[in-house]
Amino acid sequence: MNGIDILGTGRYLPEKVVTNGDFTSIVDTCDEWIGTRTGMKKRRFADNSEPVWYMGAMAGEDALKAAGIRASDVDMILVTTVTPDFYTPSTACQIQLKLGAKNAFAFDISVACSGVAYAFDMARRYLACDDVKTVLVISTERLSQITNYKDRSTCILFGDGAAASVLQASGKRFSSYLKSDLDGSHLLFAARPVREIPFVDNTAPVREIFPEQEKSNGCIVMGGNDVYKFATRAMPEAVVKACEKLNITPGELDLIIPHQANYRIIETAMKKLLLPIEKCHVNIRDYGNTSSASMAIGLDECVREGLIKRGDMVCVVGFGAGLTYGACVFEY
Repeated sequence: MNGIDILGTGRYLPEKVVTNGDFTSIVDTCDEWIGTRTGMKKRRFADNSEPVWYMGAMAGEDALKAAGIRASDVDMILVTTVTPDFYTPSTACQIQLKLGAKNAFAFDISVACSGVAYAFDMARRYLACDDVKTVLVISTERLSQITNYKDRSTCILFGDGAAASVLQASGKRFSSYLKSDLDGSHLLFAARPVREIPFVDNTAPVREIFPEQEKSNGCIVMGGNDVYKFATRAMPEAVVKACEKLNITPGELDLIIPHQANYRIIETAMKKLLLPIEKCHVNIRDYGNTSSASMAIGLDECVREGLIKRGDMVCVVGFGAGLTYGACVFEY
């Protein structure tokens, strides 16, 4: 057993569409400013009837239907999210309840926007065990809940959504390259607000691990220029390293599905790979940055629109808070 077989994919996107123009009423910006700097035109925002677990469950149902698999046949549910509705239990356990996947074990991983690459790698390793036959990977995010709407440099970037894949073991080609860069961990974070509690000194200063951590208050803080520099280095590196493990070159890939953080990042990364932009799937115009759901939504679009076919070599590649990054190359 070498790789994975993607039996089916699915997605869920909230109905509410927020355009670039909608931000002009809350921050000093305009459609042209946002579009030229990010490539974004609109994104989806979930309301309170669409919590993270619900979006994930709907995407999971969609993927199971496409795969022709019953929820009771799923052995493992692996969820990627940085915006869970609950501290505990895990989003995966909530989705398991909604789906009725009574025979599965379920848990979350938190690697931010790199989620799909890490999840596919982890699923592949579990599938190497005889007692795990079918894995449901779900990426679900509600970034609108942790966005600072007074910060025009970040509030325009993020959107909500979910997507899923049903995986089984196969002899198909597969490789991965995963890494985290500790030197950049302070560049992108969202810190939990501090609560006052009885019996302790609530006036004691917070022991911070990141500079200016107090500015977060539950919202995303990002050093945009430094993240850009990191991303345009990390993404090409991950693609090249993952391809090397299969003794192929990036030019032999049929399609790259990158994390959709910024069009300029994608464009620069593709130039460094000496590949045309047409060789990657770009949907940032319609959805913005949906963190770990980004690559998963892109994969579902590519499957359903016939942009990839069986036997194609596909690469998913992303980067995110941590700073994490990674790529998976697989035969679809």
